[in-house]
Amino acid sequence: MVAPATTTYLKCSKTAITFDQLDHPAHVATRGQQALVVDPVVGGTRLTKVLKDGGSGLNILHAETLQGMSIPMSKLSESNMQFHRVIPGKKVKSLGWIALDVVFGYSKNFRKEKLTFEVVDFYSAYHAILGRPAYARFMDRPCYVYLKLKMPGPRGVIIVTGNRQRAEECLQKGSKIADEQMEVVELEEYQKNADPSDLLQAKKPASESSFQSAGDTKPVHIHPEDPKAAPTHISTTLDSK
Repeated sequence: MVAPATTTYLKCSKTAITFDQLDHPAHVATRGQQALVVDPVVGGTRLTKVLKDGGSGLNILHAETLQGMSIPMSKLSESNMQFHRVIPGKKVKSLGWIALDVVFGYSKNFRKEKLTFEVVDFYSAYHAILGRPAYARFMDRPCYVYLKLKMPGPRGVIIVTGNRQRAEECLQKGSKIADEQMEVVELEEYQKNADPSDLLQAKKPASESSFQSAGDTKPVHIHPEDPKAAPTHISTTLDSK
């Protein structure tokens, strides 16, 4: 038996969400390449770098963001959630989950929904990620050409415009973080597979000659004008002249 839809969903389903030429910005430099970065109020704090990611099955909040919101870690509930593809080559375990109110819109037309976030402890260019659970809850619709997000509101459609400058900043910072993480992973792999004896081999002093005599030698002065010059050692089987 299918559970009946809530009142909120019934009201939202009556609102048509469309995009047309009126949504088109004056200029689109990199069509579809920039992420949709929005600034909702989460748990009473406005977060300016929140990624709307339809490819994520979770809503994610970073521990650093939680600290900046003055929410203690003791507020987290235990979670067994683990997921991949966040840090290259590593599995990430949630520190816990927390339910927070998320608000989009403005004073005369806004939506507030309670969302569950998995809290993780790793560096990111974003304050939080709103995944498919957020899309489903708000019943919103993104447009990556116009970098806009539209959702049903109590007084018509709520339009949220993504910040292109912040999207570019997050892209650059995210690339740098990814490179640093890959360097750590590659170093760990090298140390795991390297032969310890190769790492411990002592290098010969730079002043030491790579030539080693195969037999006895004798000193011979070869400087034509300075008899006090350091002699050259040659094999005893060679003529001094």
